[in-house]
Amino acid sequence: MHTAVGGARVPIRMWTDPSTVEDAALSQLHNIANLPWTHGLAVMPDVHLGKGATVGSVIAMRDAVSPAAVGVDIGCGMSAVRTSLYAEDLPDDLGKLRRRIEDLIPVGFAGHKAPVDPARVHGVGGWDRFWRGFRELHSGVQNMWHKARTQMGSLGGGNHFIEVCLEQGGEDAGRVWLMLHSGSRGIGNQLAQRHMAIAAKQPHNADLPDRDLAVFLAGTPEMAAYRRDLFWAQEYAARNRATMVALLKQAVADVVPWVRFDEAISCHHNYVAEERYDDVELLVTRKGAIRAGSGDLGIIPGSMGTGSYIVRGLGNDESFQSASHGAGRAMSRTKARKTFTEADLAAQTEGVECRKDGGVVDEIPAAYKDIESVIAAQTDLVEVVAHLKQVVCVKG
Repeated sequence: MHTAVGGARVPIRMWTDPSTVEDAALSQLHNIANLPWTHGLAVMPDVHLGKGATVGSVIAMRDAVSPAAVGVDIGCGMSAVRTSLYAEDLPDDLGKLRRRIEDLIPVGFAGHKAPVDPARVHGVGGWDRFWRGFRELHSGVQNMWHKARTQMGSLGGGNHFIEVCLEQGGEDAGRVWLMLHSGSRGIGNQLAQRHMAIAAKQPHNADLPDRDLAVFLAGTPEMAAYRRDLFWAQEYAARNRATMVALLKQAVADVVPWVRFDEAISCHHNYVAEERYDDVELLVTRKGAIRAGSGDLGIIPGSMGTGSYIVRGLGNDESFQSASHGAGRAMSRTKARKTFTEADLAAQTEGVECRKDGGVVDEIPAAYKDIESVIAAQTDLVEVVAHLKQVVCVKG
């Protein structure tokens, strides 16, 4: 259940104890709630400080949208696929499976040498229409045509990951799932930065308490241009994940040829949607939150050593039918690198086939909130379908 925090123009509904939220994040939330365009604000249990807008927030606005609230990884989200395999079907050497995944899916800043053939992405059409839309994007990204095409089907770095997981408990204990987390790559980042710069210069944003909360207003050419690029980048992110799912399924089939796959579950968690609440048409920005409409399947990951959850939405309007997008960071990347060592990382990811070097110490499980507590705080938003624990984790 949520707690209503007052002191702002609209109530701040929080699915966590407000006393556990850092002061800087609370200040951000009040800034958002005080914007004249904000209709409502819901705060998820994975809440933490972000750029402009707080990660783990759902911002419902009337006739306005803030590009910084969406963030630079437009359309970032998750995909998961249940397989026919069980733990005993996996090879004893999980390193072999990890290496095959890394052979097929570029990580970090890398892309493919040539664009992935769309025919490999079964069930996803409309590629010609989608790529024609590139020509209508902001003029500043037109030189990224080749990069956008070759990064389609690539992971990226930071908290993005690919995992092979085992279902925990229940009748299907040991069932193998595939999971990945990624977004709109370089093209989404560049589009976001260009529109954030444009929004900051709009006269109606001159007196905002935080210029990173600058908005575009409905009925303006700037809003029309942003929405065009935003929705294209969100589609890019969804297609990027679908392409990686196809490559990931191939990697598993190369190692375990008799595998079969269920339909993928996929959800954005950094995006804007046009939705109606309180009999009002709103632009709902989920910044580190997933849609949890009644019956919607979603994915809430923990960290690279603690597992994840498949959930089903309960359609709670008080949260604008939303739920958390993950465990949420408990400390900054800089603090994590200063606090923990490679030995700590190895200990906290024991039993997981993954990188254990200094380049990913900032992704150590202890840098994240406890995923069990995050799930327990939102029982009125989602119900648990499956609890997963990773045995392979690929990071950039």
